Amino acid sequence: METVERRGGGIDAFACLDEERQDRTGYPEVVYCGGKTEDQSFAIIRALHERGVPALATRVAPSLAARVLSAFPEAAFDETARTITLGVFCEPQNRQGLIAVVCAGTSDMPVAMEAARTAEFFGSVVELVCDVGVAGIHRLFSRLSDIRKARVIIAVAGMEGALPSVLAGLVSAPVIAVPTGIGYGASFGGLSALLGMLNACAPGVSVVNIDNGFGAGYQANIINKLGSA
Repeated sequence: METVERRGGGIDAFACLDEERQDRTGYPEVVYCGGKTEDQSFAIIRALHERGVPALATRVAPSLAARVLSAFPEAAFDETARTITLGVFCEPQNRQGLIAVVCAGTSDMPVAMEAARTAEFFGSVVELVCDVGVAGIHRLFSRLSDIRKARVIIAVAGMEGALPSVLAGLVSAPVIAVPTGIGYGASFGGLSALLGMLNACAPGVSVVNIDNGFGAGYQANIINKLGSA
């Protein structure tokens, strides 16, 4: 079936671009591609670009990425993060502060990378620390000196979600916890990790929704920028 846009209805038939969001909040609208058709996502990304708005798109399928890259070779696709950027919100040399994205396991990498790419797009320096979950806690201790340099830490973990609690007891920076859907049956698609993080006994932990790397990256960037002011 043809999309409304192809039938001549235009993007206004399914989307209302928020071109003034950057004026209100300091940051432009971001395109969440999950649940949208490929045609809808492509049309929104194209419309933002044509109107001079730097575009960040999340949950991007490979077929959509190929289509965007074909139309706009200057776009950048991160296959692990499932993100596309088209246009520049902040030049790399102007990024500020430091956010540590700490990932419990390799299986959590897609969510961790979504957080990292989001924070970088909006102007933060990011360091990724991978595969330092509590099953081999010596791995975390070996990277503590690097992690402690960060103004804010994003801790990404599935299974029982213990990593943010451990980190919060070892650092002075705020910790944003991201539960992932990684784990066996009783993890309930990330619900066990979410509840564990919400019940963390270590102070200084805030929690975003399951697999919400974008939300963590966005929030961490705001905190990081405040520290740079």
